Amino acid sequence: MGSTPDNSEKTEQEPVPVDVSFLDIYQLLELFVVLLSEQAWRYIGLRVYPGTNEIKKDLVKARLAIDCIMSIVDKMEPFIDDTEKDRLRTLITDLQINYAEQMK
Repeated sequence: MGSTPDNSEKTEQEPVPVDVSFLDIYQLLELFVVLLSEQAWRYIGLRVYPGTNEIKKDLVKARLAIDCIMSIVDKMEPFIDDTEKDRLRTLITDLQINYAEQMK
């Protein structure tokens, strides 16, 4: 009988690559907004980095991420419904307010 490795001690799973080639442009842009907003929250210093549980504030990068999100949302607005527009604008406002608070 062969032995198998015991993975019970493994606390984190390896990331699984995701095939995004099937996404249309609007879904890709939404994905970019999600990724940028997660990074923005980390750069603002309000979320920890996964795996390290550390806070690494970088307000220059936070501002860049927020500006990119704003640009993407501006381009998407004619093609999304009002509920989605409101959700994205609320996200931007929340990021901007928290960014301004951290600048103090």
